[in-house]
Amino acid sequence: MELSPTPTRAIPDAGRRWLLLGLLVASVCINYVDRGNLSVAAREIGEELSLTMTDKGLLFSAFFWSYALCLPFSGWLIDRFRVTHIYTCGYFIWSLATTLTGAVTGMPILFFLRLVLGAGESVAYPAYSKIISARFREDERGIANAWIDAGSKSGPALGVLAGGLMLGSMGWRGMFYCIGIASMAWLVPWYFATRKLDPPEASKPAYTTKDLPSFRKILSLRSAWGTFIGLFCANYAWYFLLTWLPPYLVTVRHYTPRMLAIYGSLPFWGVAASSLAGGWISDRWIRSGGNPSLVRKTFVSTGLLLCTLLLPACVVKNDNWSLVLTLGACLSFGLFSSNVWAITQTLAGERAAGKWTGAQNAFANLAGIVAPWATGSIVDRTGSFFLAFVAVAGISVLGALSYLFLLGPVKETSWDTPPHAKLLL
Repeated sequence: MELSPTPTRAIPDAGRRWLLLGLLVASVCINYVDRGNLSVAAREIGEELSLTMTDKGLLFSAFFWSYALCLPFSGWLIDRFRVTHIYTCGYFIWSLATTLTGAVTGMPILFFLRLVLGAGESVAYPAYSKIISARFREDERGIANAWIDAGSKSGPALGVLAGGLMLGSMGWRGMFYCIGIASMAWLVPWYFATRKLDPPEASKPAYTTKDLPSFRKILSLRSAWGTFIGLFCANYAWYFLLTWLPPYLVTVRHYTPRMLAIYGSLPFWGVAASSLAGGWISDRWIRSGGNPSLVRKTFVSTGLLLCTLLLPACVVKNDNWSLVLTLGACLSFGLFSSNVWAITQTLAGERAAGKWTGAQNAFANLAGIVAPWATGSIVDRTGSFFLAFVAVAGISVLGALSYLFLLGPVKETSWDTPPHAKLLL
């Protein structure tokens, strides 16, 4: 069985290649604004819709139900069809879901729209991995992934900053309308940047189905499970921050909406900045002769281990020191997140980048279901965030151990069947 035709002409120059990456960075920033804006307006929505902390935790996790479920299918689609087309469809779906959230009248409709949002956004990371693995060398992938990651961390920072300011002037419904409609505007430059990537004369497929590794083959690899478990643990910490840090700062640290907009966004800006630094340093290290396994593992394990600074951030009584420690944990997390996908892309290679990323993200984003719901339940039952922070610290350590001892060497997997031709976008 032959696959759909793929272009025979690559992006002609480095400038065009990095322009495409720039648009992806902008899109992942919007991606995280759209998935994180519910936590910014959690108090206002909860008051209007009469939601408990457990209800909010359920709503926070709803996104990840469909996101995790759809990821393997999205990876399958991206390995078989034009990645630019699949990504455009997913982007439109998630932007529409964000816009319609402003019109909800009850928890069931809000829950449904969060499911739609998750399904749309499931195309994102398999698409990023496919593009980066095809277009960037090993010693470029750290910074390429770092830019993607900086976009993902700038999204929550921008969402908290802009969302916090919008709440006071237009309410939570106006905030969702404004963000959703503004998100749609990205499709215009994306269309013009990608339409020439699919020339009509390109009719010969790059791969046949037999050349593509199966999910079963990927799941049989120890290295795959090292990445799955490691990212699950990291995602637990990240989605805790994404969904519950703003409510924590409001309810426990008594931040006003303006304080939340300014100081609550600082940890996310910190992750973005350290991710860029980590990607640049790791690539320079590899370029100067560093072993990719040593380099990538050093960054991901150190980053996760230092995420345990979140625990003392919860314990200290001084709000300023709590913010400093939280910022330190987030700076450390950036070291992890700038290198985690470079590991996957190297292990999978071009032929399996979509599937491997889809399967890894599906497993790892089960943490997005568990972390928000578990945190809400803990707070409801104990009246405190302390045990929730303990869980984040412990799971972060487990993730570091997975990358150190379960992953194995970071080198491309030798698949059984060689490709017929170079994969082009």
